[in-house]
Amino acid sequence: MSGHGNLTRRKRQLGRKLRRMRERAGMTLAEAAARLDKTSSSLHRIEVGETLADVHLIRTMMDIYDQRDDSLLDLSREARKRGWWYTYFGPTKEPTYVEHEHDANLVRTFQVITIPGLLQTENYMRANYASSHKASGKANADKIVAVRQRRQERLSDETEPLHLHVVLDESALRRTVGGREVMREQLRHILEMARLPTVTLQVIPTNTGAHSAMNGAFTVLSFADPDEPEIQYVEYPGGSLQIDNPDRVKEVRLVFERLTAMALSPEESIRLIEEVLAELYGP
Repeated sequence: MSGHGNLTRRKRQLGRKLRRMRERAGMTLAEAAARLDKTSSSLHRIEVGETLADVHLIRTMMDIYDQRDDSLLDLSREARKRGWWYTYFGPTKEPTYVEHEHDANLVRTFQVITIPGLLQTENYMRANYASSHKASGKANADKIVAVRQRRQERLSDETEPLHLHVVLDESALRRTVGGREVMREQLRHILEMARLPTVTLQVIPTNTGAHSAMNGAFTVLSFADPDEPEIQYVEYPGGSLQIDNPDRVKEVRLVFERLTAMALSPEESIRLIEEVLAELYGP
């Protein structure tokens, strides 16, 4: 099966649109199912995104509901396409972070000891991967670098840009990953990326003291479709956790807002990064 996260999200979007079309036609689920020669349960599965409606069924629905929306046909076709990440990951049992991020329009991330992937240089990526317990050779490292660089392209994409808001603990700037040369290049790269209109970068100085996310990093993905639930993503040594429970995600968003309030402004953050760069890694 191709990109599961992308497919699941497209199915949900299509299902919502088909349900609204049925409701505008003034038909109950049972009435529409009978006209479509389907059971109510099978139509319900389509409308909640568990089953993907093909173009033939959608055309029949449009005839029965007496409404025309060819974008639904396009959405069904798109849902069946493999995402670019399939080349690297192949079929997966669960949606990957990359699949979710591909559909997102905003990433909010707090990082404690590492530079976020969307801002990493290739040398930093490779040095960080080499220290991981998952490191398994150059081929896998090459794959990780290629995927991360592909993800970074969206920060400067003019048609479907990805907006990134980073709150970074100063510790991540001072942790020497890969040596002084790698870190010099990395901090210069961060300064360059911070100039992009899609990137907001804030740093929490180490002398700030305790804050509400001392126990670790997290990321929240938001989507252009207001009906699509936000996703919280947390990594841990044995894997990762994806949470889309609205109450739990709302709670972590409040934590992120508190972090942004106590962090330096983007302009002050740039000055701090320049100071760390000059102090530890040379100008």
